[in-house]
Amino acid sequence: MLNRLYNILFANYGDLNWWPAETPFEVCIGAILTQNTNWKNVEKAINNMKIKGVLSPKEILNTDLNVLKDLIKPAGFYNQKAERLQIFCNFIMNQLNGDILNLKKYSIHEARDKLLSLKGVGKETADSILLYALDFKIFVVDAYTMRLFRRYGIGYFDNYDKCQDFVHKDFHGELYDYKNFHACIVEICKTYCKKKPLCNICLLKKYCKKVLE
Repeated sequence: MLNRLYNILFANYGDLNWWPAETPFEVCIGAILTQNTNWKNVEKAINNMKIKGVLSPKEILNTDLNVLKDLIKPAGFYNQKAERLQIFCNFIMNQLNGDILNLKKYSIHEARDKLLSLKGVGKETADSILLYALDFKIFVVDAYTMRLFRRYGIGYFDNYDKCQDFVHKDFHGELYDYKNFHACIVEICKTYCKKKPLCNICLLKKYCKKVLE
């Protein structure tokens, strides 16, 4: 079922080249900053950091916390996020010898547990880092995923783990497909399958159970 959905979405969207970032570390910063905000705001915050030369673990840790808060203010919740960025960077410097890619030395389960142990890093953030920054084959679940699966008729999932487990069992794809499937889900939910869905013009109209309700 999931492969059929992915094939339909991929036929329409193709390669969405997601996650947009220049380095694996930038992916991580984006994953933390995107919590409770939209990507346009994250881009503004990251651009501010680039302009000021504050986009490495060492630079972030050497930046005054109030200055960092001001740089990331467009992403919202800047007090919490500035603290979380510095906690994350401390983890990279102290446990990974300054390079997030050193997390690849661990198994996916060990790497995930290390990320989840950090303040402010939940399952969606951790899995985004694992998938997009480190190329671990793991599916990222978000509110869009839950919404589309429910409306499309795949199923109702009441928590993250159940939904992720279902995808891991039902979806047969490579790392590239895991990345692009998540990206396609985000795209269709932002465009058509919104909180108030635009079913009549949605590309999934003839397949989706929501239209039949």
